[in-house]
Amino acid sequence: MALLLVVLKQYRWPFIAVILLSLLSAGLGIGMIAFINRELIVTADASFRVLPAFLLLLLLLLAITLASQLALTQLGHHFVYRLRGEFIKRLLDTQVARIEQIGQAQLLAGLTSDIRNITLAFVRLPELIQGIILTIGSAAYLGWLSPAMLAVTSIWVAVTLAGGWMLVRRVYRHMASLREIEDRLYADYQTVIDGRKELALNRQRAEQIYQQVYDADARAYRHHIVRADTFHLSAVNWSNIMMLGAIGLAFWLANGLGWADTAVAATYSLTLLFLRTPLLSAVGALPTLLSAQVAFNKLNTFKLSDYQPAFPCQPAPDRWQTLELRNLLFHYGAQGFSVGPLNLTLKRGELVFLIGGNGSGKSTLAMLLTGLYQPLSGQILLDGQPVAAENLESYRRLFSAVFTDVYLFDRLIGAQGEAAPAGLVSDWLRRLKMDNKLQLQDNRVMNLKLSKGQTKRLALLLAIAEQRDILLLDEWAADQDPHFRREFYRQLLPQLKAQGKTVLAISHDDHYFIHADRLLEMRGGQLYELTGEERAQASLDAVQRTEMSDVRQ
Repeated sequence: MALLLVVLKQYRWPFIAVILLSLLSAGLGIGMIAFINRELIVTADASFRVLPAFLLLLLLLLAITLASQLALTQLGHHFVYRLRGEFIKRLLDTQVARIEQIGQAQLLAGLTSDIRNITLAFVRLPELIQGIILTIGSAAYLGWLSPAMLAVTSIWVAVTLAGGWMLVRRVYRHMASLREIEDRLYADYQTVIDGRKELALNRQRAEQIYQQVYDADARAYRHHIVRADTFHLSAVNWSNIMMLGAIGLAFWLANGLGWADTAVAATYSLTLLFLRTPLLSAVGALPTLLSAQVAFNKLNTFKLSDYQPAFPCQPAPDRWQTLELRNLLFHYGAQGFSVGPLNLTLKRGELVFLIGGNGSGKSTLAMLLTGLYQPLSGQILLDGQPVAAENLESYRRLFSAVFTDVYLFDRLIGAQGEAAPAGLVSDWLRRLKMDNKLQLQDNRVMNLKLSKGQTKRLALLLAIAEQRDILLLDEWAADQDPHFRREFYRQLLPQLKAQGKTVLAISHDDHYFIHADRLLEMRGGQLYELTGEERAQASLDAVQRTEMSDVRQ
């Protein structure tokens, strides 16, 4: 399995040490059977001389077996811890466009279901390894007792394992189907949770979502999990009954055909009985290992960035004066919406407004400007110098942003990741009229259950606390009451500009366009700057202008 090869690659020597410990455990188990055969079956020594040695060997077997299983389990959990951490780090390093392409439901399924399945596999892995090693060691011992009987019983056990494997392969196919259905179920859960208000208002839609979407996926999941469990239980019962049959076969070969004496037959039966539990456990562990392989393969299909342990810590560009987008071109997929070529020059300390209709490309421009989307062609230049790919992390440190789909963090951090300056936080809490709304403790926000408008204000506070040069505000004022909206445009934005911040605000509040240094407009993926009479008309009625541009398109 590819998963085991990865474990071997990352933990080569610990893995080898665990295997050696498992070999020692198997050797002691076989030695125990040999001791019983020699001292209790062949010799039939009933004296108390045998008892201390028997008990000592039994305790040693218990200690070594437990140690080997615990060591392998611990190794597995270390690997899962590392796998989960690497997956999260790769998520953090992967381009935003790729994350959006994968989708939230699949990523959540990967972080929960896939990681859980891999964890369960490593919990069951000791059973598989113990079963394999004990089977090989026991076969060698039985061959030494009677090669002829070993040949026949080996064929019997081989048929047992082949039948079990054929059943387990069916389990694997159903497990692979289950993993795909889990993605759809996570999407269904997300629909029910995120759309809870709309579904509460419209019970017909709720019924449609439940019966035609969720229930169909749930039925498919039930179908495959029942089939998987059926084949798994069939494999376990097949192996169980066939191993009991092997014991009867050993006695028939010894007593019926005279291939060995009763003592050898008894030892054969004892060994097969000893093997029965680990062999059944190994067969039972296979479905979890197969599920882990399915999960591991699924994680690899996400095509995230390669794992890098360190977080880049490049300093932000200092004392820049101009930022230029030159012929940037971007489109969503082969036949998707295209944006560009875009040409824009921002000067340090400017207050720029961006307008445009829905789907015109405003948010895409914002993502390109901040370096979160990578253009198909074109360049970003700082003071006339192109921003190279290896310096993209440094470039991004110019920006703080409040997006429309804002996510609130509960910690206020400064320019270098340290605690935000207390004076700055208290000053802007007062300006944002949130000083009596937020509960702060050691730069941590204790109450995040806020209204939409308050959520945007806290997000702005988080962005300002980062003390970066450029502030991107995407429809920030849309959720504010009229009074505070006026205060935002007439006081807060000028204050940010006075502090040397460059602000790009996506807005449709035409009454406040006069406060902007420049006014930009996106139309059908193209960027235009409005000046003179065109800007005056836009300031009078942005809604009418948007409708006219939609008609022209």
